[in-house]
Amino acid sequence: MAPIGTLWGSPGQRQSKVILSVAAINGLDLQQAPFEFGVTNKSPEFLSKFPYGKIPVFEDSEGWKLTEGTTIARYLSDIGGKSDFLGSNAKETALVDQWIHFAEHEIGAPVSGALGLVYGFSGPFTREALDKQVERLVRALTYLESYLATRPSGYLVGNSVTLADIVLVGVVHQAAIVSLGAAERAQYTLIFAHLAKVTGDERFKQYWSTEKFVEVATTEPKTPDF
Repeated sequence: MAPIGTLWGSPGQRQSKVILSVAAINGLDLQQAPFEFGVTNKSPEFLSKFPYGKIPVFEDSEGWKLTEGTTIARYLSDIGGKSDFLGSNAKETALVDQWIHFAEHEIGAPVSGALGLVYGFSGPFTREALDKQVERLVRALTYLESYLATRPSGYLVGNSVTLADIVLVGVVHQAAIVSLGAAERAQYTLIFAHLAKVTGDERFKQYWSTEKFVEVATTEPKTPDF
């Protein structure tokens, strides 16, 4: 099979890992362009294709371009070979969209906020500001844990993995790198069982190593190591 196109993205970026996982599930050959953050995405060649300069971005074999992580992942889901990956009917498709939205906005947003504070990407660190992000995260995770208790399949929608599961894995995995230490993870057994179930797939498990999971939740500024 010829490659469907090329992805530019950082290997550690959750959106890139979601896209690569979706490609693997759907049997798509997706090329990865060499990428160095702050260099590649500021080069004239890159900016001539993608003027906004952010990642991840995608260009297909005909030169058609697409930006935004979940948008790229959804496009690959549409053209892929897994027929029920976006739901097997209109109601399931709506639920997949619902849980993608929830994952990105109710979990992903506070996790990104916490990361920005801890690593200095979003202004001066204060413990009060961090606690507000963590409080918002806890509310979302508590709700999600109760929902997963109603899901015998262990998946968010239906009886097999969907795009919603992959997007959720992305934000939960990122949360465990900064805001969810071992004690916090033990409070959300179903959420982390879901993460283990989804990322246990041999086709893409290499993108979801747990080596950087923190033992203790981060509550002080840190120097980025990624």
